[in-house]
Amino acid sequence: EMELVTPGQTIQSEAGFLRGHGTYVKDGGTTLVASVAGVVQRVNKLVSVIPVKSRYVGQVGDVVVGRVLEVGQKRWGLDVNSTQAAVLMLSSVHLPGGVQRRRTYEDQLNMRQLYAEGDVMSAEVHQFFGDGAMSLHTRSRKYGKLRGGEMVTVPWVLMRRMKKHHHVLEGLGVEVLLSSNGLIWISPERPPVPERDQGGDEDEDEDWTEPDPPPPPPP
Repeated sequence: EMELVTPGQTIQSEAGFLRGHGTYVKDGGTTLVASVAGVVQRVNKLVSVIPVKSRYVGQVGDVVVGRVLEVGQKRWGLDVNSTQAAVLMLSSVHLPGGVQRRRTYEDQLNMRQLYAEGDVMSAEVHQFFGDGAMSLHTRSRKYGKLRGGEMVTVPWVLMRRMKKHHHVLEGLGVEVLLSSNGLIWISPERPPVPERDQGGDEDEDEDWTEPDPPPPPPP
C-alpha cells in the first residue's frame, strides 16, 4: 500500500531503522520524521521519502512513455521525464514485419521512418549505461509509436509498478496506458487484432501497439 506523508509527519518504522533521504530523526533518534512531501520507500530497514516533485528514477523492466528528442547514429534519444535522456538503440527495436536480422546501413538511413523527432512511443527499460542513462527496447509488439491520443502527466512517484500497464475502460471506449514514469497515454479503444504470428512477445497487451510502418521503398 502506498504511504503518502507531508513534512513533519511521523513515519511508522520498526526499531533499528536506517534514516534515508527525505527524513530526519527526533526524540533522541527514536522517531523518524518526513522532511519532504512524498511517498515512503522501504528497502529492508532503510526508510526514505521520495519527493512528489522529482524526476523519474527508473528500474529495469519499467514500462515508460516518452517523446523522441533526436535521431542519432544507430540510436534515438527520448525524454522520459528523467534527469537524462533515455537511449533507444537501433538494435533494440522491433523491425517492420517482425523480421529478426542484423541491422544494416539501409536501416540507419531509414530510422526516421520508424520514429522521428516529436513522436510519442512506449518502451521498456532494458538496462542502464555507465553514466546512469536508461537503455530502452521495443522488441515486443506491445511497444512502439502511439497515435491518436492524449498524454497526461502526473507525479511518477504516484504510479505503481504493475504487471499490466494497459487497461481498457469498459463501456467508455477508452484505452489507458499507465507508464512507470508518470506519463499516461489515453486513446480511443481499438478493435482486437486477429490472432496471428506477432513476431514478438505475446501477452494480454498485444493489441496495444500501432501497426508497424510500411517497409522502406527499394533504392
